Amino acid sequence: MAGMREIRERIASVSEIMKITNAMYLISSSNLKKAKKRLENTEPYFEKLQSTIHHILLHTPEFEHKYFDQREEKKPEDKMIGYIVVTADKGLAGAYNHNVLKLAEQEMARHKNTCLFVVGQIGRHYFSRKNVTIDAEFLYTAQNPTLYRARAIAETVTDLFERKYLDEVYVIYTKMINSMDMEPEMLKLFPLEREDFEHPLQKQDHDIVTFRPSPEKVMDHLVPNYMKGLIFGVLVEAFSSEQNARMTAMSGATTSASEMIKELSLQYNRARQAAITQEITEIVSGANAQKDES
Repeated sequence: MAGMREIRERIASVSEIMKITNAMYLISSSNLKKAKKRLENTEPYFEKLQSTIHHILLHTPEFEHKYFDQREEKKPEDKMIGYIVVTADKGLAGAYNHNVLKLAEQEMARHKNTCLFVVGQIGRHYFSRKNVTIDAEFLYTAQNPTLYRARAIAETVTDLFERKYLDEVYVIYTKMINSMDMEPEMLKLFPLEREDFEHPLQKQDHDIVTFRPSPEKVMDHLVPNYMKGLIFGVLVEAFSSEQNARMTAMSGATTSASEMIKELSLQYNRARQAAITQEITEIVSGANAQKDES
């Protein structure tokens, strides 16, 4: 059995670790609430953009636009596919990073022509170690998503799609289903499809609508802003999933630390009891020895 001093040191060490894991849990909980609040504040605006795009498509059934260009002239195997992979900047979040990176590798293996953009330090380090070429100038953190960052990312991929360097663009991130379940998800950004803007429950407006200066010009303005909102939502959901995963991991670590302290305390009490018993035995033996001598 370990000595009392060693056990005391281990209890103190585990107690300090438990303070850290508990603090990380509280920080992640606070970050999660703030991120959800930011998303709630911006959702109405981007939902209105989506609704406006829906109305343009509804009133112009033959409408064609560069953002809806399916690049049918190219063979599927010849298309350049862009992937935005959203990871965390740090670990201690369970299988959060592992799952999204696994999905990214699986999808990229299906195409010979790929262009990789990574959000988050974990993903950048992971692909760099595997000698996978990533966009060196695409240096965005996963922490505290902002509309400014979402706009910068949206402008980058939108420009590459417009110039036909990229034929398809996807974002791979972690979708939070509920407070307990999360799963890696792949969402198509470009090209847009009419089906993405069809809402069966939405009231169908068949009035004559005029878009000035033209539906094309209006769409030129709407889609980049819509894409900014879509990417912002992805960043917030990924960040929320990361915080939720870290809360789960830290809660488990705190519980394990608490149980370990209980076990160590039990060992300490046993060692202390054994030491006291030993001292009493020695005192009694000494007293008996003196009694025999007299």
